[in-house]
Amino acid sequence: MKLAFSTLGVPGLPLTDVLGLATAHGYHGVELRAHPEEPVHPGLTPDERAAVAAGFKTAGVELLGLAGYARVAAPGDDDAVIAEIRGLLDLARDLGAPYVRVFPGGGTEQSSQEADATAARRLGTAAEYAADLGVRLLLETHDSHRTGADAMRVLGLVGHRRVGALWDVMHTWLGGEQPAESYLALAPHLGYVQVKDIASADDTTPLPLSAGVLPLTEVVDVLSRHGWDGWLCWEYEKRWYESAAPLPELLDAGREHLARLLSDAA
Repeated sequence: MKLAFSTLGVPGLPLTDVLGLATAHGYHGVELRAHPEEPVHPGLTPDERAAVAAGFKTAGVELLGLAGYARVAAPGDDDAVIAEIRGLLDLARDLGAPYVRVFPGGGTEQSSQEADATAARRLGTAAEYAADLGVRLLLETHDSHRTGADAMRVLGLVGHRRVGALWDVMHTWLGGEQPAESYLALAPHLGYVQVKDIASADDTTPLPLSAGVLPLTEVVDVLSRHGWDGWLCWEYEKRWYESAAPLPELLDAGREHLARLLSDAA
């Protein structure tokens, strides 16, 4: 498995500095948070996009994917959501990113069946566009669809190879799913895995990997047992928790911990 980190952990940091962290601390790739407050977002010009792609190539770092904020199950009109997804897919194509993350984002005023159908309809519509660009959409286990079983209800309806899953291990754990259950649900569609650590279900402030309660050992074990060889991406949510320790000073220990887990699982 290859290791990456998300720029959610270094909010607003210039791309050259992000790439410098990846190379200095031994990470193979970076997941870019695609938001207007970040250096990389869908509003970039063609020249700016070319410069981003060139920066990754020069650094020898892979661009794992774009973490977008489209909410595919949210109530409302389809057109705006699909336009947002298309903008993210265009950016991914221009930068050479293989994946675009989207959220479920279902509303409490919907039934689960309505939310599933809305998400599947929008993802199915966007799937053909994604296929034309050579990019894959990944529905993250999050908010209204936090478990693998929840995500599978949507992905089963879509049934398109360009639409898959992003396994956020915190949300499946918060949803009461065991790692083996999550993997079995998501495996046919799994794009990559986001790892992290927290103190408890009531305190999700990000912690160094191994310092909290999330079942990272079990996650790596189940992935290894099934011969999965994709990406583990550390999503350290510094952007939402200003008091959390700075990510750069944790990167070495985080990589070493994941490497130990991989070695032990092998």
